[in-house]
Amino acid sequence: MTKLICIGACYLDTILSVPFFPKEDLKLRATSLSVRRGGNCPNSLEVLQQLLAQQPNHNVQPFLVSCLPSEAAPATARILSSFGPRSIVDFSRCIFRSQHSDAASSYIIRSEASGTRTLVNYNDLPEMTVNEFVDLASGLVVDGDDGDDTWWHFEGRIPETTLMCIQHLRLYYPACKISVEVETPGREGLEQLAAEADVVFYSKTWAERKGYRNAAECLIVQSEVTHKASLLLVTWGSDGASALSLPSRHLVSCPALLPGQVINVIDTVGAGDTFIGSVLFGLLCHQHDWDTEARVKFGVQLATCKVQREGFDGVGACAMGLDEGENSVYQK
Repeated sequence: MTKLICIGACYLDTILSVPFFPKEDLKLRATSLSVRRGGNCPNSLEVLQQLLAQQPNHNVQPFLVSCLPSEAAPATARILSSFGPRSIVDFSRCIFRSQHSDAASSYIIRSEASGTRTLVNYNDLPEMTVNEFVDLASGLVVDGDDGDDTWWHFEGRIPETTLMCIQHLRLYYPACKISVEVETPGREGLEQLAAEADVVFYSKTWAERKGYRNAAECLIVQSEVTHKASLLLVTWGSDGASALSLPSRHLVSCPALLPGQVINVIDTVGAGDTFIGSVLFGLLCHQHDWDTEARVKFGVQLATCKVQREGFDGVGACAMGLDEGENSVYQK
């Protein structure tokens, strides 16, 4: 059994849809409002568990490691129940802050005119400490094991702490696999995290802030400083995603849309998380029968499927071609 441990923040998202993004000091009426659980790792795990449900003989046990309010808080119950009554995600390694009753919050303004979104986060929960991570890591690896049955995925928050966590894994569990998200522009220390990872997921916004003009340029330049990595990936919005396999330096790209294809974009929140969850599924469940191009294509197609629906319901069914009127994007 491979344990996939995803470490990142968990939010309650309040999503306001508006006709256009408001200027400062402007009053504007929203066309819709929804509240749902969010956060990069929780979103990726929601997609992953839907995909695993289509493979009854899979060998993956997903875990969420996130700081949450008190176990008795209504917000905590809402978050955990949001994964569904048949969730296979293990929450036993979450860190519950007994003195807090409010979850981390994210307020998202989604413009119908441009299809873009603006996020404002608030998180009063104390972040995970290195000591807390060391304790939970020891509980997930069998005594004397080198960690070869674990895959650790980090959101890329609090880089100084995350780096020490990764270094602990490298020292005590050298056979484990580590993936990292490099997403937030301007966050210092993300490249140091990437340099310690086996698989790195870059975002377009981070790459453009660094001055990269396209996906290939980002991956090629970053490959010079990610000496431990075997795979680098970057999403590029409507242009899809690209990946660079190392050390072969084989570059593959997959567009989101075929020439002339038009889709109805409904909800882009979580598209990148869908891509990551889909690629992790390919890496864990299809090590031998999918190559890098197949995994990238699968991730892009699932992300494209996701933006055409509100939330994440039905993304797994889309993968198997179970949604009426949609073709299967599952790589047979």
